[in-house]
Amino acid sequence: MIITLLYRATRRNRTGRPPTAAALRKPVLRLATENPLWGHRRIQGALTRLGHPIAPSIVWEILHAAGIDPAPRKSGPAWRQFLTAQAEGILAADFFHIDTALGRRMYAMAFLEHGTRSLHPADVTHHPTGEWATQQTRNTASDLGTRMESLRFILRDRNTRYTAPFDAVFASEDMDVLLNAPRAPRMNTQCERVIGAIRREALDHILVMNEAHARHVLAEFQEHYNGHRPHQARDQRPPDSAEQSSTFHGPNGRRLLRTRILGGAINEYRYAA
Repeated sequence: MIITLLYRATRRNRTGRPPTAAALRKPVLRLATENPLWGHRRIQGALTRLGHPIAPSIVWEILHAAGIDPAPRKSGPAWRQFLTAQAEGILAADFFHIDTALGRRMYAMAFLEHGTRSLHPADVTHHPTGEWATQQTRNTASDLGTRMESLRFILRDRNTRYTAPFDAVFASEDMDVLLNAPRAPRMNTQCERVIGAIRREALDHILVMNEAHARHVLAEFQEHYNGHRPHQARDQRPPDSAEQSSTFHGPNGRRLLRTRILGGAINEYRYAA
């Protein structure tokens, strides 16, 4: 895309002179937006390497006019930038509760792979303890199998149920622990969002009777979430889909089939073969 913008900028100038600031405005702003820690000299150097020399002062003027700091403070990445850059290696964990139709409260855990958005709900219990949480971690690690080798971090909050043995499970896989700041749930926003999806799309529409029923609901939702539900972060593909893109061929007279999930709380649609 940058090459295309530069080509269009220089194509208008056939006199051999360097392109004007107006012609290079779009590529300069794109480089600045995609690389917020780059200053005007770094951007000028990148453009020069692409074969389009431009004076640093012109880059400075373009950035200043657009309200972008031409010399940003060199600091570490923001939390969101860090999570985005490390997404392929992050596994997030969080607790959530389930209220039954009889007024009893149960607890469960959700593990989410940031890179693929794959959901791994753990077992449910009425009495969550550190030992129980550690066992759910072992179970999840076993289910992930060789996929654990690509993970580098476990992201969690400071709940006291996360004990030393809990962290030791991940330490044995050469994973580091990332802790949320106190009272900062947004630092684990991806896991918070998937828990919200579990509530909005399943639990809010079903009267959960007991632990066995809760396990069934979570297992059904996991299968739907990982195998069918589209995700914006994955170009509207579900987590388990290996396809890089989808092609629309039109219905071609085929019959649209609906599959009811969890008694109709969720619908899945496919064309008949």
